[in-house]
Amino acid sequence: MPSLLNVGAGNRPDLPPHYAGWTSLRLDIDPSVGAELVCDARLLKENLPPSSYDAVYCCHNLEHYYPHDGERVLQGFVHVLKRDGFAEIRVPDVEAVMKDAMAKGLDIEDELYASPAGPIRALDVLYGWQVEIARSGHDFYAHKTGFTVKSLARALQRAGFQELLQAPPIALYELRMLAFKQAPSAAQRQLLGIRD
Repeated sequence: MPSLLNVGAGNRPDLPPHYAGWTSLRLDIDPSVGAELVCDARLLKENLPPSSYDAVYCCHNLEHYYPHDGERVLQGFVHVLKRDGFAEIRVPDVEAVMKDAMAKGLDIEDELYASPAGPIRALDVLYGWQVEIARSGHDFYAHKTGFTVKSLARALQRAGFQELLQAPPIALYELRMLAFKQAPSAAQRQLLGIRD
């Protein structure tokens, strides 16, 4: 059975359907969310053995690190992944947010879109959901960097990923990138819906 490291899992047990049947370990820095492993993702090399996971799933977590720390997180992904492993990264699409806000004449504090949790402003996408930061009192919920397709690709390449594929986003204003340590296998392409 393939193994998945879910980095920054929070208290969300849901995963994309292509991971159904996988063994999953939820990792988070916040001890209150009930993750199986409470760990700062910057310390993956120090806390997890090398080549131990088939995939890493990182959903809206990488933007919570300063750029130099994000590089360390991504290097940790390369460390924990098996030789043929891959990472699925989802982050806010800062370029799309800026373009849309400008096209609609929005101020940074204006509502960008409505979510089930409440209104989301451009400010929330860029700097972190202010409601949660205020409620929790934890600054690790703040966004400390942002990504475009080009900047995310550069960060993944610097970390050591050999092949990158931009995948369709799952949510609004989102980038989704698949990063492989080596060329994806036919089974991985089928699993992830990658067409030639």
